[in-house]
Amino acid sequence: MSADQTKGHSLTGTVVSDKMDKTISVRIDRLVSHPLYGKYVKRSTKILAHDENNESSIGDVVSVVSCKPQSSRKVWKLEKILSEAK
Repeated sequence: MSADQTKGHSLTGTVVSDKMDKTISVRIDRLVSHPLYGKYVKRSTKILAHDENNESSIGDVVSVVSCKPQSSRKVWKLEKILSEAK
């Protein structure tokens, strides 16, 4: 496996908090079909991700990849920043 291929699952989301040291909170948005009516409804999940150099800020769109557990809730790490906040 080459160095640019990542092991694990990758997600894309928006940074909603960077107050913690080396940790960011990322909101993952998705569309889910309602089981009865079929209308698509927005759902979101907040996850904690490891940001080693504190390089991301609120509003950035980032890619996170799964990793070994850093703490009880932090099992993701920052892969790259896709777009900076305005």
